[in-house]
Amino acid sequence: MTDLARCIPILASLDLAETLAFYGEHLGFTGERWGDYAILRRDAMEIHFWLAPDRIHPEHTSCYIRGGQVPALHAEFSARAVPGLSPFEVKPWDMKEFHLIDPHGNLLRFGCAPQEIASHPDPKEES
Repeated sequence: MTDLARCIPILASLDLAETLAFYGEHLGFTGERWGDYAILRRDAMEIHFWLAPDRIHPEHTSCYIRGGQVPALHAEFSARAVPGLSPFEVKPWDMKEFHLIDPHGNLLRFGCAPQEIASHPDPKEES
């Protein structure tokens, strides 16, 4: 099979224009809006958003983004001074992770196995 199914999170947004601006300006995503729905993409990452009426929705949702690109994302987000960016550290479950919370309360957790970092060295460190 060449077209495998993918999981795509659908997170809540209290203001889709603000969501598009935050993810675009701080996280490097591009997106489009159709009424009360938006789709944002960056490389192989895709996140959908629906317009929510209450903070309870985004403040109780999250998504996990995993892969060898994660160390470079943390370096980029650090350089951009993304608000609320956590340190990038190995957790007890043997994943190296960082997280941030978007303006409406959605938790974005990014992680990779430590061996994924070894197999995808940072090109800046090789020069």
